[in-house]
Amino acid sequence: MTADTIIRARIDSGTKQRAIEALSAMGLSLSDAIRMLMLRIAEERRLPFELKVPEYEEADADMPAGQPVRRVESGEDLFRDLEH
Repeated sequence: MTADTIIRARIDSGTKQRAIEALSAMGLSLSDAIRMLMLRIAEERRLPFELKVPEYEEADADMPAGQPVRRVESGEDLFRDLEH
């Protein structure tokens, strides 16, 4: 299969450099890793790792200090809350 398209993604330079170093130690380039990821997704029709919703305590830690945390029961409640 011939590579005939380009994928662009934005990422911070520190993460990119750490990834390049780790991949280089495995004998891979960044392009190799992206191709491998895309092939796995295409073949398996899923991400090759598990995604999890963060626990509330972890999410709360990311909130700016002093800003109250509001919890809602449903998506409809969330959208209603965002309108006000």
